[in-house]
Amino acid sequence: MTGPLANTTCTLPLVEVCISEFALACLPATGAVFDRLLALHPAQVVVDLSGCRHIDAAAIGLLLDVHRRLARADGVLTIRNPNPRIRRILHTAHLDQILPVVDGASSLPSCTPGTGQEPASAPPALVAHGRAPVRARP
Repeated sequence: MTGPLANTTCTLPLVEVCISEFALACLPATGAVFDRLLALHPAQVVVDLSGCRHIDAAAIGLLLDVHRRLARADGVLTIRNPNPRIRRILHTAHLDQILPVVDGASSLPSCTPGTGQEPASAPPALVAHGRAPVRARP
């Protein structure tokens, strides 16, 4: 990950990211996605973990780094729909006291891992949405 964001105004109101694998093996690729995403200066980043089965300490460190970088630019990082096991891990790491961890529906049609397809219908013009499945390659 690169250094802190410059003090600029947010250019996107919301960016949603669905993560299906979130462990040390895939962190370089995931970190690169977050670097590119943060360069867009979003006001809010929602990380949907509904398709993720595991998270480790390195992934938690990456989330904290993204949170710090967003907070410096007055942005917010939210974790959405972690499974009960991941929710316990986030609670044990006290991450749920730093970041909002919410349950709720995505504005994206599906965060199913492995589809690799964009939603069929276009979102409203003033809202920017995107999906970038990130998986480590063996």
